[in-house]
Amino acid sequence: MDAAVPNKLLDLAVQSLLSNESAAIQALEDIPRELFVPLFIAAFKGGHRSILSAMVKVWPFYCLHIGSLSIQEAHHELLKAMIEYLPVCPAQNSAPRRPKLRILDLRQVTGCRITCPEVSTRSPFCFHCCAYSDRSITKIEGHLCLGNSGFETQSPRPMELLVELFLDGSLVQKEFLDLIMGKVEESSGSLHVCCRDLQVDKLCNYKCILKFLDLKCVDQFSVGKGSLSYINNILSRMAHLQSLSLFKVSFRSQRGKVFKNFLSHLQRMENLNELNLASFNLKNRLDKVLRFIPPGLDFLYLPFCNLSSRDYQFLSQSPQATHLRFLNLSNNTMQWNDLEPICTLLVNLSGTLLHLELNNCFIIDSAISVLIPSLIRCTHLRVLGFASNPITMPILVNIMNNLTPLMELKYVIYPIPVHCFDDWPFQGSLDRRKLAIVQLQLKRMLELAQRNDMTWITYTE
Repeated sequence: MDAAVPNKLLDLAVQSLLSNESAAIQALEDIPRELFVPLFIAAFKGGHRSILSAMVKVWPFYCLHIGSLSIQEAHHELLKAMIEYLPVCPAQNSAPRRPKLRILDLRQVTGCRITCPEVSTRSPFCFHCCAYSDRSITKIEGHLCLGNSGFETQSPRPMELLVELFLDGSLVQKEFLDLIMGKVEESSGSLHVCCRDLQVDKLCNYKCILKFLDLKCVDQFSVGKGSLSYINNILSRMAHLQSLSLFKVSFRSQRGKVFKNFLSHLQRMENLNELNLASFNLKNRLDKVLRFIPPGLDFLYLPFCNLSSRDYQFLSQSPQATHLRFLNLSNNTMQWNDLEPICTLLVNLSGTLLHLELNNCFIIDSAISVLIPSLIRCTHLRVLGFASNPITMPILVNIMNNLTPLMELKYVIYPIPVHCFDDWPFQGSLDRRKLAIVQLQLKRMLELAQRNDMTWITYTE
């Protein structure tokens, strides 16, 4: 028999169930466990809220993950429904199919299966369960198992809800948070909310929420606006950060107690591999920051940080910047005497660097000519951005001629040559006819170099 036939029969069975929601919900007590995963995927993609709600209540596996399913804005109601009907209290009836669900994972994680393989039916395990919080299932049941062999009969059962939170002040997020907090209250504290990725737009608006969350779980933390003093309070409750992003953070002095406390918290972050300090005044203090974090960062973003020659010099020699894959130094002025350390840095990173941004650094023609020999040694580079720098058309042509042999480089964001402006750098004076001629010339050069796989774009606004 053709191997595709069983799959076709399975698809037909799933579609038949979805076509009649009430019948599908009634059938959940009797259908084979093997049908749950394909039915869940189809119901999620099709937006069948009622079926998803019913499936969560009788899910026959230990864990349920959104996994690789694409989450669009329309899916927020589905996620809310899954939380609302999560069975945090033991069922009072004698239904033939009692819920086994203990971990609901609403994060979008590439490569994650809908449910983890069952290595053991007596002691099921989820590969994505919380590992850090004292309220995690792993730790609670471990303690109960040591102290009481009958821990499975205790009520209520510990459960976990894995989420990513973007606190942006929107009504959607407020409703989502209210629902989660209500569910925790309903569970009498047995539901542990594990937030791995926490993004906060304005920190001052969410102090109550941040007190509610167990911040030991967070491994990616981003703040859009806030005081460094309060950020220190939050960092004191975090121990396993892998990514820290701070934008427009205010503090009085780099020599003050608040800044020193921030450095001490960085020193504890042994797992940190991504640091983003956009609009963070670091003039002559970059060494203070980098010396307090573990060596071998993967991602370093320092736009609008007012970097000095001293900072560039330290960066070129820093053990924390020897294996960078992503580097963003945009919107920091680069003087002539900064070029040597920048070149040294590029040479040091030539074996690892994948993404480089030097936008709006006031790099002129002569500076570009100095940087090119070091730049072309970065043979693994995939993305390069150097927009909004005052260069001429001959230099832009020279750059393209040197970059097209880099076969892994696919995406370049280039500056508009100064001759395209009546009054550079004012965008209102842009002559779009001249820009169109530039774009046509670059396109022809890419064709001649047989680099149809390479994209060159620029900013026009």
